[in-house]
Amino acid sequence: MGLLLDSFWRAAAYCLRPRVMALSVLPLVVMLGLALGLGYFYWDAALQGMRGLLDASSVLASFWNWLQGWGLGDVASVVAPLMVILAVAPVLVVVSLLLVAVLMTPALVGLVADRRFPNLARKKGGSFIASIVWSLSSTVLALVALVVSVPLWLVPPLVLILPPLIWGWLTYRVMVFDALADHASKEERQEIFKRHRSSLLGIGIVTGYLGAAPSIVWASGVVFAAAFVVLVPLAIWIYTLVFAFSSLWFAHYALAALEQLRAEGGAADRISAAAAASPNGQDAPHAGPQALYAPDDPAKAAPPNPPALAAPEPPAHGTPPP
Repeated sequence: MGLLLDSFWRAAAYCLRPRVMALSVLPLVVMLGLALGLGYFYWDAALQGMRGLLDASSVLASFWNWLQGWGLGDVASVVAPLMVILAVAPVLVVVSLLLVAVLMTPALVGLVADRRFPNLARKKGGSFIASIVWSLSSTVLALVALVVSVPLWLVPPLVLILPPLIWGWLTYRVMVFDALADHASKEERQEIFKRHRSSLLGIGIVTGYLGAAPSIVWASGVVFAAAFVVLVPLAIWIYTLVFAFSSLWFAHYALAALEQLRAEGGAADRISAAAAASPNGQDAPHAGPQALYAPDDPAKAAPPNPPALAAPEPPAHGTPPP
């Protein structure tokens, strides 16, 4: 618990650094450029396709006609752009996570390592390609889980539990691998996963709930359509900052756990070396006082007897001795 809380407040403090704030904006700039480019080339086609889907349904057509009877005009022309944006929004969130994992996480892990663990050896247990493959495979699994669990979101308690759990699992998978990829060997990474799995998963779940907070901004963008252009980038930036905090939390925790693991390994090596240096591979038994006089030759096992004292000579003139 001490390591968990220590890494938490350190990650929160690091989020206030100018370098971290600048890194949190970089993925947002890339995503906005991508969104503007896709919108410039494909917005009209996507809007026409969505309008065709809305008009193809007889139920929706009856509903639009009923709304027009109340004087609301062409409601489908307003709903179609919102449906396109809502369909693209999850893709932007996923791209946000991937950009944080690919662009931000190595820089943030390097920041933590340089400031807190400058003497921690880098064993290069995970390559850049392995990190990308791991992130993409985990993201695909998370998207499949989201799609499969959508019907369960109709149950009121589950809609507040399942999405944060899925995002937390995805964050846990991606961030832990990237935090240990440069410093830990494959064996050390597996050992840390084994020892700290529950704590790391707990961090992922907490950050998953934090990642669900910007949903309020998304909902506000739907309600206040005029401010949608401002609220959507704000929500994406909040997502990015949350994942940056997650990366810092995992980096502080994982590198501290790696340092403890190596310290334990060094102590075990010293104990093994001392045991190997003793006779028969074990410590010599405690020797009592008699064992200090035990030589290799049994004939010399006992110490020599002291010389006998000479008898006194008789007096010269018969005088009795005093």
